[in-house]
Formats: sequence, structure tokens, C-alpha cells
Amino acid sequence: MTDSKRRKGLTVASALLGGVLVLSACSGGGSDDPKGEGGDSSSQAKVDEAAAKKSSEAQIKITPKDGSDNASINSAAAVTVTKGTLTDVTMKTAAGTAVAGEISADKKSWKPSAQLERATAYKIAATAKDSDGRAAHENASFTTVSPANSFIGNFTPEDGSTVGVGMPVSINFDKAITNKADVQKGITVSSSSGQEVVGHWFNANRLDFRPEEYWKGNSTVTLKLNLDGVEGADGVYGVQQKTVTFKIGRNQVSIVDAQTKTMKVTQDGKTIRTIPISAGSPENKTYQGQMVISEKFKETRMNGATVGFTDDDGKGEYDIKDVPNAMRLSNSGTFIHGNYWGAKSIFGSVNTSHGCVGLSDTKGANDPNTPGGWFFSHSIVGDVVDVRNTGDKTIAPDNGLNGWNLDWAAWKAGSAV
Repeated sequence: MTDSKRRKGLTVASALLGGVLVLSACSGGGSDDPKGEGGDSSSQAKVDEAAAKKSSEAQIKITPKDGSDNASINSAAAVTVTKGTLTDVTMKTAAGTAVAGEISADKKSWKPSAQLERATAYKIAATAKDSDGRAAHENASFTTVSPANSFIGNFTPEDGSTVGVGMPVSINFDKAITNKADVQKGITVSSSSGQEVVGHWFNANRLDFRPEEYWKGNSTVTLKLNLDGVEGADGVYGVQQKTVTFKIGRNQVSIVDAQTKTMKVTQDGKTIRTIPISAGSPENKTYQGQMVISEKFKETRMNGATVGFTDDDGKGEYDIKDVPNAMRLSNSGTFIHGNYWGAKSIFGSVNTSHGCVGLSDTKGANDPNTPGGWFFSHSIVGDVVDVRNTGDKTIAPDNGLNGWNLDWAAWKAGSAV
């Protein structure tokens, strides 16, 4: 072969080889291989667009969002849908326990039927359809707030109860509250009488509400706890969303006079009965002040050792296992109660007790005609027993439900709002 023919042949081979190389460089893609690295992206977009057109237009939203913790036990869980209607929603605990709930009449929302449990993991699965019947699905998991990160307020009186005119709304929180203003703003107490009601913090755990004067007889009081999500302390949130109503009964205030050793029972300011009593002895005087009946016991045990009255052997100076018709006036052990063991002659003539107010009674608490039995049957929780002339100090306003022993200015000074 001549040099000229060889050069010509190499040129053709080089051209052919270049063609092969170019072809190899592009052989990874094309319309037949849309996922290839060198594929036609416009073709894939058309595939995605076609798939999207076949998907449901329904848009499901689950709250709280997936993965949430510290969720509310009252109002966090909900499912809503736009551009469609809900067809099925299931909610279960992580352990598989079903949670009842209802889809709204318009099929646009769902909520659980009851309050959730604290420190519990839940799963929600929802299905909806759009106007063309195409289904959409959504799932979420969340965990409710733990007891360590939440607080509740235990309140008195109970919902639906009827109480005396001295009954405050008393709330005891299970965690110390540092953001007192925020918590107090989440609580409202109102009366059908129109009386102004103000809250007073006794300490970081206790908040009481009352008007300036006793509640108006036969009025209705409403307590609203809107504490869900309120931060009571750093990282500690409220969980309660509740409305409570209670009735105020007739106005009964009983005035105990330790000097005359009598008790005048008044209703609407009129004396309906005068009862002879025996108050605390000179060595064990009864507290003075306005005291509210907080508990009633047909019979109860009273042991001196529980309130510091002990003998040389450490035993209680008294231990009576069946004290009749007993009603608590303080947390520290002050009661007004029936007394069957004392001579009948002491009532109205001498003060002999360890600090309680005693009324003549019989063993067994089954005689309603005794002074003790009569007063018990004519008293309700929340009635006021105003103890005077004992020679002792005035009872502390937080010793029982006895905030009436603070004047109105001092009471209002304890409000955080």
C-alpha cells in the first residue's frame, strides 16, 4: 500500500472510530431510557405531571404535626380536609387501643370524643376523597404532654354542688407556679349576682377566689379553667379546659361567742336558733375568726396525737373513735362537733375542749334533736362559723378555707393580675 492510500485509510478509520466514540458517549439515555443519566428530563416531567393529574385533590391536615411531643390532651388532636371529604379516620395509642372520635356532619373535620391521656403516644390515619372519588391518605404520630411537663389544678367546690355563702373557689396546683399572672389570666370566676371576684395567691401552689363580702344567697357561680397550653413554670404547661358551676344556698352564718358560751345560728341576718356550746379551755383556746365548713362527717375519729396533744408516753391526750356530727373548720384540726362524753352541764357554762367547739350530743349520731344533730343537719359545706371572744389569735387565712380573715385590700394585694 502506498503512503497516500495508508493516510486515506487512517483518515476513514479515525472518522469511524470518532463516530463510535460519540455514539458511546450518548448511549446511556434517550426516550427509551428516561431514568438514564443522560435521559430526556422533559419526558420525565410529562410522566410526573400525568401521575399528578390522576392523584386526589383532597388535602388532609393532621394536628399536631407528625413527630410532635408535649401535645395537648384537650385540643391538639384534629383532622381537617380541603378540596374533599373525610371518609375514614382512626386513632390509636401506640399500644393499639382505639380512641373514639366523630367526623363532622359536613365531613370536613374529625376530633376525638374524649380527653386524651397524658404521656401517651398516639397514631392517626386519615382517608379522604375528592369530587372525583379519588382517595388521599395521611398519617401522623405524636405524644401528649407528660405529667412532669404539665400541671393541673385541683379545685373546690365540685361541679353542680350547692354550698354556703362563705365557700371560696380554692385551686391547689400539683406543681409550683412561677408564671402566676399567666395562670391567673387563664382562670375566671363570676357570679350571677354581679359581685366582683378577685384571686389571691397564698403561695406558689394555691390560688383562691372570693368576692369582698360573702356570696349572695341563691346565686350561681361559674369557674372557667382555660389553662390548656398555658406555661405555669419553665417547661410546665397547663392541660385543663373546663367549666364548673355551683349554687350558693341560703345565707347561714353562725356566731360563736366563747364568753357567753353560745352560738347564734342566723339566716339572712336573723337568728333562727341559739345553741349552748363549750369552746376551747383557757389552756387550749379556740382560734378566733371567720371559718368555713370544709368537710362534714357523721362520725369520725379524733386523736390528740395527730394535732400535737400528747402525754408523756407520746400517746394522744384523747382518742375518741366515734365523734358525732363533726364539721371541719381548719386544716390544723379545728372542728365544730357533737360531744356525748362531756356532762350536759358544761354546755353554755364552761369551756373545756382542746380547741374545738363542742355541742351537746348523743353517742351514735342518730338523734337529730340534739344540738349537735340539729346543727349538723342544718349546715352545709361552705357555711360560715364566726368564732369570737376566745382570747386566742385570729386563724391564718390559708388554714382551711378561711380567706375571709383578710380585709379586701390585703386580699386584692395577693392577686397577680
